[in-house]
Amino acid sequence: MTSKNKNIGLFFGSFNPIHIGHLAIANYIVEFTELDQIWFVVSPHNPLKNKASLLEDYHRLELVNLAIGDCGKFKASNIEFRLPQPSYTINTLEYLKEKYPKMKFSLIMGADSLKSINKWKNPELILTNYIIYVYPRPNIDISEFQNNTNLKMVDAPIMEISSSFIRESIKNKKDIAFFMPEKVYKYIQEMHFYEK
Repeated sequence: MTSKNKNIGLFFGSFNPIHIGHLAIANYIVEFTELDQIWFVVSPHNPLKNKASLLEDYHRLELVNLAIGDCGKFKASNIEFRLPQPSYTINTLEYLKEKYPKMKFSLIMGADSLKSINKWKNPELILTNYIIYVYPRPNIDISEFQNNTNLKMVDAPIMEISSSFIRESIKNKKDIAFFMPEKVYKYIQEMHFYEK
């Protein structure tokens, strides 16, 4: 990592699977904010989500790697694979701060995730100690957070594509090739993911 790549945005997600919505948002944020690089942190198990529908961790990591290719501004991270599960964002942040003391870490999240942050572990520590780049989600009002100076609202395009829509569509034998990078779609087809 070069010395100038100090300002890292952490984009946490199941990425089950990663799709063009994730990539467009990350692309916008890395180009229109002061972040140098975005790490796609593949979460083994979000405590607020059902684990049953999740692909194996390494498959989802591979999909992220295929999606970002050799883009230097993006990185796939498996950091949470080595941490205790379920994954709590605050624990991952503390671990990264210790492991990479010279880097500055910020969070990237949708307005819907911010809205439910009080269900997270130690939300007040996250909200007071980290910059959070928040991208818009349809019909989500987050005015209750307007006094928090750590929140940076990002005018990224609103993406109404969801991983659950993609999984459901594949199950129903729909061709949704243009919702994902070509290599991601091919890998999903070859492995017969989400077909049942």
